[in-house]
Amino acid sequence: MTDLSAPFRIDGAGRTATTGDARRHARDLIEAVLFTAPGERVNRPDFGSGLLEMLFDTNNQALETAADFLIQSAIQKHLSEILTVSELSLRRDEGLLEITLSYVLRDTGETVSDTFTREI
Repeated sequence: MTDLSAPFRIDGAGRTATTGDARRHARDLIEAVLFTAPGERVNRPDFGSGLLEMLFDTNNQALETAADFLIQSAIQKHLSEILTVSELSLRRDEGLLEITLSYVLRDTGETVSDTFTREI
């Protein structure tokens, strides 16, 4: 199966870039959901997680719990046909956000663990 590359781009041959790797495609889609702010996409105002807006709040247990809920609900809402989240950990330290996510790909049943990082 071949999927459009996310984010959308043009490949070296001047065509729409695609990916045949389900793991890579799922990772790209998760990254798009995590780091897109709601309202950022035209015609999809509810797409994204709003996670980056929370990063400047005081670091405490309530923020961690809210961020965990926000991430899980955004992924479930936008990617539930592709994957199921099995484990999530969030770490924010010294200007770096690190999200480690374990999930199961629905098509293959394969369990994947990826880490997503952003400087804040």
